[in-house]
Amino acid sequence: MKFRLIFGSAILLAGGIAMSGTATTEELKVGDTAPDFSLRGSDGKTHKLSAYRGKQAVVLAWFPKAFTPGCTNECKVLAKHGAKLKQFDVTYFTASVDPPEKNQEFAKSVGADYPILSDPDGEVAHAYGVIETGKNMASRWTFYIGKDGKILYIDKHVKPATHADDVAKKLEELRVAKRK
Repeated sequence: MKFRLIFGSAILLAGGIAMSGTATTEELKVGDTAPDFSLRGSDGKTHKLSAYRGKQAVVLAWFPKAFTPGCTNECKVLAKHGAKLKQFDVTYFTASVDPPEKNQEFAKSVGADYPILSDPDGEVAHAYGVIETGKNMASRWTFYIGKDGKILYIDKHVKPATHADDVAKKLEELRVAKRK
């Protein structure tokens, strides 16, 4: 019994040390610089947040898992009502920890006309604080990032059925410039 307790404590301690290197120590908040990323999109391109700095605002909408009902609904809504978002000077992505091949299939299935980003090792998801404890999936959170790379708003209560309308409304509230 004593051996199990000591052995179990050693595993927990080692796990805590390993996790401390990858987990975010502080939750991101409005005004923080958004963690940079370089992720492969369903369009086959690599997308880097730093490439948009000084040029466009970015919306990064994390979702839990491709091909699940809520995520399918959310991504279909964004594709169907994308014109509402395209009126703003913004680039928008959805993202998950699914592998690139799965997100490429998923993008086709939902008719996505925007890139769905893949973070299969979860490194970027950890940096954004969206990995659900004990699960290999992201929380359904949307980050609004200004041209300066700072977080303008974090929506932790995303409604898949109205996400496009909600994003457009928030971009308006945040006074993100409209395209000319």
